[in-house]
Amino acid sequence: MPHTTAVVILNWNGVDQLRTFLPSVITHTPNAEIIVADNASTDISVEWIQQNYPSVRIITLNQNYGYAGGYNQALKSVDADYLVLLNSDVEVTEDWLQPLVQTFETNPAVAACQPKIRSYREKKVFEYAGAAGGYIDQYGIPFCKGRVFHELEEDTNQYNQAAEIFWASGACIAVRNDIFKRIGGFDADFFAHMEEIDLCWTIHRMGYSIQYIPESLVYHVGAATLKKDNPKKTFLNFRNSLWMLQKHLPSNKLFPVIFLRMCLDGLAGLHYLSKGQWRQCLAVFNAHMSFYFSAKNKGKRKRLKQLPFYYTDVPVILSKSLIWAYYIRGKKVFNQLF
Repeated sequence: MPHTTAVVILNWNGVDQLRTFLPSVITHTPNAEIIVADNASTDISVEWIQQNYPSVRIITLNQNYGYAGGYNQALKSVDADYLVLLNSDVEVTEDWLQPLVQTFETNPAVAACQPKIRSYREKKVFEYAGAAGGYIDQYGIPFCKGRVFHELEEDTNQYNQAAEIFWASGACIAVRNDIFKRIGGFDADFFAHMEEIDLCWTIHRMGYSIQYIPESLVYHVGAATLKKDNPKKTFLNFRNSLWMLQKHLPSNKLFPVIFLRMCLDGLAGLHYLSKGQWRQCLAVFNAHMSFYFSAKNKGKRKRLKQLPFYYTDVPVILSKSLIWAYYIRGKKVFNQLF
């Protein structure tokens, strides 16, 4: 029996994004079920889909569970072999899906993959949230091929080879359904931000591969739900990154890495303060306080200990400080880092 694929779009009050981007998904996705999972929207999202695209399956949730919890709830009722989790602000291109599916079909060691992600607003430039595949440094700070901090590269075909990556973008991540559910899905406590990196780290610990597939291309708007300078976004990014390190670091690295990471966070907070961005500074402080008092995260670390551990063997963790490389040594392009 051939494998099945479901493209699942999580939506919360995103009728404008659906009007703009759902048509491209309908047009260019002939061989997959298209599902919209609605996170208890209060706009007319559900009614608009029903009126304009009655073939699209709608899963309605009883509250806004965020990105992580929303997908966990919705995917309980999705039985396809392969899942593609697609943001509502993504424009797909012709034949975008087949290279992702083909990767799963030909390589059983690959548990997740992502396409090339370029900016919807600047079509030749890589997009912040994923670009040509995600990586982290030794302190858990994420970056991408094509994006280091806020430096975005133009796509000149410099990353046109499929490659092993550390994390696949939550804007468009394809994952084997059985692996996703064996893990237990996303960590719903993250709510939003960093949960896909946490999921991918767990996938690596299980011994599977994650791939970047440049033959597939999508365009992403980015920051459609929370703007980049939103203090809630800052809080979630800083807190969730610390949670992720606490869950996955080996015991001998746990204290020194988290201590140094929190010192770096403190410098970031002072930087915000020096620019008069006191709400951002407060968000960093609140993220640290939340991390200090999140006792339940220790239980998650214990549960993950039963999985194989591959931290030191994964070749796509940068074994140095990205902050040092970027700000002190001036290494602002991905190919200069390794």
